[in-house]
Amino acid sequence: MDLTESQKTTVGQWVSAGQSIADIQRQLSDQFKLSMTYMEVRFLVDDLNIIFEEPEPELDEAEVEEPEVVDESANGGVVLDVDALMLPGALVSGSVTFSDGVSLKWQLSVEGQLGLIPGDDPAYRPNPEDVQSFQMQLEEVLRSKGY
Repeated sequence: MDLTESQKTTVGQWVSAGQSIADIQRQLSDQFKLSMTYMEVRFLVDDLNIIFEEPEPELDEAEVEEPEVVDESANGGVVLDVDALMLPGALVSGSVTFSDGVSLKWQLSVEGQLGLIPGDDPAYRPNPEDVQSFQMQLEEVLRSKGY
């Protein structure tokens, strides 16, 4: 489709104003009676040598969860947190720092298998009291999150 110079300038202004491709597509239809697909509008913007940057999606405060940290004073020095973004293939994931200061990642698979991900020392094994504290904290956190 051929646009007039005036129309090309207007499209450039829309892009500069931060409008999305979908918004530009809608305005082309409303103002110039031009029916174009999303991809056609995207190609138009490229053909006009207009630098278009997709705006970053805005996240609601409710969508961004801070990692949950469990108070270590009541749990023998074991600190557990839950990731805001889960590891691939995990239902839930996070990290745990044991009383001896060693930190490991953990994950709960969709099959219900709990696993500690080896760190720098693959032979490391936390002491039984730390494992029990970790499991109790994890159960409490998962219950509070509805798992």
